[in-house]
Amino acid sequence: MTTDAGLPAVRESLHLALLVDPAGSSTVVDLAQAAVEHYATHYNRHPPALLFSEVRAARALLTEALIEPVILDSVAVELRRTVGWLSALLGNASFHCDDTSGARAHLAAALTYGTRSGDARLTTWVLGAQSMLARSAGQYDSALALAEQGLALAPPALARAQIHAWAQLPALAGQGRTAEADAALADARRALDADPTGFAPGRFGFDAAELALHEAEAHARLGRTAQATTCAETSLTACLPDTPGWAAASLVLAQAEAAEQPTDAAQRAVGVLDRIPAARLRSTARDRLIRLGRQLGTTDAAGVTELHDRIRTLPPHIDSHGAATA
Repeated sequence: MTTDAGLPAVRESLHLALLVDPAGSSTVVDLAQAAVEHYATHYNRHPPALLFSEVRAARALLTEALIEPVILDSVAVELRRTVGWLSALLGNASFHCDDTSGARAHLAAALTYGTRSGDARLTTWVLGAQSMLARSAGQYDSALALAEQGLALAPPALARAQIHAWAQLPALAGQGRTAEADAALADARRALDADPTGFAPGRFGFDAAELALHEAEAHARLGRTAQATTCAETSLTACLPDTPGWAAASLVLAQAEAAEQPTDAAQRAVGVLDRIPAARLRSTARDRLIRLGRQLGTTDAAGVTELHDRIRTLPPHIDSHGAATA
């Protein structure tokens, strides 16, 4: 568990350690790695704009240490690796704030540091995130190429399951390549089954609920509504209520329901808006809401008009002056 005060407290502890050892030390390395773990583990508990600010401040502290002329090589290697993970978090938080150009920049930095430090897990994750970014822009060829680069580097088991499901599967489904998408899904399941824990928490983790969510969206993209509904229900059941994963599963289920059960779909989406504050509603959830609104169109089913109004009046993550709206 953590509170909003936990985020600045971690950064302040890192700052205190660097005041004692400005060029870093094994203690600073341990603390920096603990900071990455804290931000990643508790990513879902905080609005993305708030998390972005804290992670950026922590990365800036490590940048100052890296330019110290007396830094030990062993310390520098680990701090560069940590800078890569922090940059990956910044890229994801930017994407969730609907800042795609910022996400591209931060993920490019993360890829550079992941490659230079030889961290295959970091590099694989970043390529998956870049694939997601390309897919969100409708660039399915690029998304698939990035997914395949990630698969070539992916460590076994959980990391491999993640990139199959998060990057390769949706790219193939977006291209309408049904047989290959089914093969990617089967590969993801096998890789997840091969992991001794079966899941990992946090922003860089992966579990069965996330797998079911990606499967649901792939089925929906391929026109298999019944399978999409079943998988979305499976994901929803596995999620903690009122979390980003719960919101995503709820909205994917609403999209699957829209054609045959428009009232249920609209009311489910309104329920998400009632329970998730706008500041915590990620760009991915907003995109799903917009797509659902288009699916429902002008049908006179109960709740549809309210949903259209609620979507239309959602405040942006970032206002016209570049400030977070919450």
